[in-house]
Amino acid sequence: MLLVIDAGNTNVVFAVHDKSWRGVWRIATEAQRTSDEYAVWLLALLQHSGLKPADVERAVIGTVVPAALYHLRRLCRDWFSVEPLVARATLDWGFDIRIDNPEEVGADRLLNSLAAHRQFGGPLVIVDFGTATTFDVVEKDGGYIGGVIAPGINLSIEALHQAAARLPRIGIGRPQAVIGRGTVAAMQSGVYWGYVGLVEGLITRIRAEHGGPLRVVATGGLAPLFSEGTTMIEAIEPDLTLDGLRLLAERNPAPTLPRDRRALHDSD
Repeated sequence: MLLVIDAGNTNVVFAVHDKSWRGVWRIATEAQRTSDEYAVWLLALLQHSGLKPADVERAVIGTVVPAALYHLRRLCRDWFSVEPLVARATLDWGFDIRIDNPEEVGADRLLNSLAAHRQFGGPLVIVDFGTATTFDVVEKDGGYIGGVIAPGINLSIEALHQAAARLPRIGIGRPQAVIGRGTVAAMQSGVYWGYVGLVEGLITRIRAEHGGPLRVVATGGLAPLFSEGTTMIEAIEPDLTLDGLRLLAERNPAPTLPRDRRALHDSD
């Protein structure tokens, strides 16, 4: 059984895969959460699902929060007795990373590209509605050629509330009308339709610069909501990053767990 860990800026997602997904669980990202704290929470969920730590034979970690990696690696070593594969640009991805500095690109963007190309072929634009809203471009042969990073929707809402004393904190939803007849309605319209405009505008420019048709695939928790406001999003895949981690683990050999227990911590 494979333990998959996707550590994002907002949540850490844990999942177990054994021919199919046996369970998926989320916890808020806290960079200093210890491996023991993760273990108390995760082992209870595994037990509830009829699974045991000994069932885990491999682990893979993808993270955009470097400070969280130490504790997640310790979790795999101390509680599951496996050395995790960590998603990095230097691994075998099965495609070329055609940007100026491949090590700069976030693991989540490469993982999304791997999973989306495996499922849909190419060329593609992958829109990920996360803490940041990212647009990643994948060629027909699977090659990753770069993309766009914009502020995420929740960051924009929080910035609007913090910077303007009279504007309240609002929830995210599709407004009934573009013209808001009150402050909250006007803010909801600006946020929702503003982001729809951002998505449509950037996809239009990406397609023009690329010089050909590009299928648009969306992922992230808010993908279904924003797909309601545009016809440009052609497919929604909520588990792209998890699938990418699974595929990456299949392509690369499992790292060896050091025999010397002191080396487990020295290697961090």
